Amino acid sequence: MKKRNIAVIITVLVAGIYMYVHTISNKPVPAVSFDGKNTSFSVDGKVVTLVNGKSEVEAAPGSASKITTKYFGNEITSDLTGDGKADTAFLITQSTGGSGLFYYVVVAMKTENGYKNTNAFLIGDRIAPQPMYVSEGTTELQVNYAERKPGEPMTVQPSQGAVKLLKVTSTGTLEGLLK
Repeated sequence: MKKRNIAVIITVLVAGIYMYVHTISNKPVPAVSFDGKNTSFSVDGKVVTLVNGKSEVEAAPGSASKITTKYFGNEITSDLTGDGKADTAFLITQSTGGSGLFYYVVVAMKTENGYKNTNAFLIGDRIAPQPMYVSEGTTELQVNYAERKPGEPMTVQPSQGAVKLLKVTSTGTLEGLLK
């Protein structure tokens, strides 16, 4: 009788362990969402790390001037690399201590291990960003914005529509397309 009880206990334990392991292995992997306010990328060859949407570093060692980079937003999610994964494009701004406010696009490419960012691609100085688009069936990022008309001073509000087409290369670089 004792051997039978031990056999039942062992059978129940093995079944319980099997069910536990089977349940764990079938749990969905939690989705990793991209956080553009806490990420790193390069701007003109220099690595910038945003913390809570902002980075501020000295323009030069010991300088009172600061280079301030901020998350702007305008996020769009689409497959921009052609690998079937949803990548995220977003805008940042950078002020280098002068009167300019430069707008850049960065693409966070989704990988098996999280996200990898492209370089920041310059869109323009003191522009008025509009929504970005990706045409169905393409991986081309259409960046819409308003800029000043030729010859207008930088003090004039941007009023002329403009578009830049960008593409992520096979090496993970964000580049402009001429069309």
